Amino acid sequence: MLTLDHIAVLGETLEEAAAHLEAALHSPMLPGGKHDRFGTHNRLLGMAPGLYLEAIAIDPSAEKPKDARWFGLDEFSGAARLDKWICRVDDIDAALAQLPMAGRRVDLSRGELRWSMAVPEDGKLPFDGFFPALIQWHSDLIPGRILPAGGLELEQLTISHPQADALQSVLGPLLTTPQVTFATGNAGMSAKVSTPLGSMTLT
Repeated sequence: MLTLDHIAVLGETLEEAAAHLEAALHSPMLPGGKHDRFGTHNRLLGMAPGLYLEAIAIDPSAEKPKDARWFGLDEFSGAARLDKWICRVDDIDAALAQLPMAGRRVDLSRGELRWSMAVPEDGKLPFDGFFPALIQWHSDLIPGRILPAGGLELEQLTISHPQADALQSVLGPLLTTPQVTFATGNAGMSAKVSTPLGSMTLT
């Protein structure tokens, strides 16, 4: 089964990604860290129910990784935007046997965090990047459970794509997060988030 773990805003720089998210939700992001394996860095923000938001970009101080960067960041350009969703699985090997298009297993760590991600060889997720990345945490202390929600709560995450029906047919039976919906249209994502200032939309 697939459970929404977090959603990610990509930017050409981390400052742009974080500023875009903060402007949309009027909430300051918290420090994240570096991902040496893929040469990226991030900032984080908690969100109910047990989710979190991530701003992520290429780390200009990092060495170029030997493989393609995850989330298609090698080819990302333009304005910062909500561009990826990441689903948690209990057994990533079993999940990849069922959804091999998600990529290959990569084991990662940072501090006390340990996790495995499914990353395509070329870094590009299917359906123009709007197929979910898969993650298995190897610790109970995962970001969505320890980051303060700060009054934010996900109301709805909409995945738009010209082939939304095909995407939903593959993922719908496996998804356990009712806030995720699919719509036929141009490829993109939007999140409706409840905040202390009212309902806001992140795109």
